Amino acid sequence: MKKLINGIDDVVREQLQGMAAAHPELSVHIDPHYIVRGDAPVAGKVAVISGGGSGHEPMHGGFVGVGMLDGACPGEVFTSPTPDQMYECGMAANSGAGVLFLVKNYTGDVMNFEMAAEMLAAEGVPVQSILIDDDVAVKDSLYTAGRRGVGTTVIIEKIVGAAAEAGYNLDQCADLARKVNSYGRSMGMALTSCIVPAAGKPTFDLGDDEIEIGIGIHGEPGQKRMPMTSADAITEMMALEIIEDDAYTRTVREWDTENGIWVELELTDEPLAAGDSVIAFVNSMGGTPVSELYAVYRKLAAVCEDKGITIARNLIGPYITSLEMQGFSITLVKVDDEILKFWDAPVNTPGLRWGA
Repeated sequence: MKKLINGIDDVVREQLQGMAAAHPELSVHIDPHYIVRGDAPVAGKVAVISGGGSGHEPMHGGFVGVGMLDGACPGEVFTSPTPDQMYECGMAANSGAGVLFLVKNYTGDVMNFEMAAEMLAAEGVPVQSILIDDDVAVKDSLYTAGRRGVGTTVIIEKIVGAAAEAGYNLDQCADLARKVNSYGRSMGMALTSCIVPAAGKPTFDLGDDEIEIGIGIHGEPGQKRMPMTSADAITEMMALEIIEDDAYTRTVREWDTENGIWVELELTDEPLAAGDSVIAFVNSMGGTPVSELYAVYRKLAAVCEDKGITIARNLIGPYITSLEMQGFSITLVKVDDEILKFWDAPVNTPGLRWGA
């Protein structure tokens, strides 16, 4: 294992210390680990907070700032943050307008964010928690009950963060997050595994002539292992899986702020169809260069055109990574005027910046 680290136990702490030195506009806390905007709490503004295991940078800490997240909670590498991190982050970011948790569908994240939501509610903080589950590759995995939360997370954080900046209240932000999640679908692939520092060896083994289709962002197994083939063939295969994915119905738990209880909702994500417009997001898993991502985008644009889908906006680069894994993911999110307005709104964070 060759990594730019000092001690394995100090990886996340030292990365946060470096982030604090590089970005004085943020407030980086070490015990417990969490990051908030330097101007938090912002008076009258809903605090939008997310988090998860480290190793996926710039998500989530790199997306804290004006027009995106108010706070982020980094766990250890590929390990959920703890409820006390989420609670402290929520208390630091809450201005009285409430806290919205955006939670990727991984078992540890879901459980710990639920506990944190209850802790905040006990302090009188209005709170809502929205689940992100956009991975078409699997229904269940070692980490989840239902689809995993992957690339659509970045899109939701940008859009809902902009809406909160514009003055949306807690219910409006939650409704928008729920809508964007229902409009988003993603799929990833790996050319290589990655190495978690604490493990010191690859998470899984791939032959020199093999690829894994449908992997998760922690290196979880995908749909299938197959021989290496061309960029066009891989891209078309994944794009068609996303575009031709059927309607998906699932049951989620959300916090009922008024009554102080968890309620179950049955939600259905409608499939993409000819005539839809989308945000197309081609993401590096960490080790794939941007030059190769553009080759993927070239074929993705052709597939979308062939299926009657218009790419209204795009995002290309390493935004939700898996350490040094070579591979990429594709996310397509259907858009409407509301979503496009907040996608185009100014954002100023370490990992995403335009118009500000």
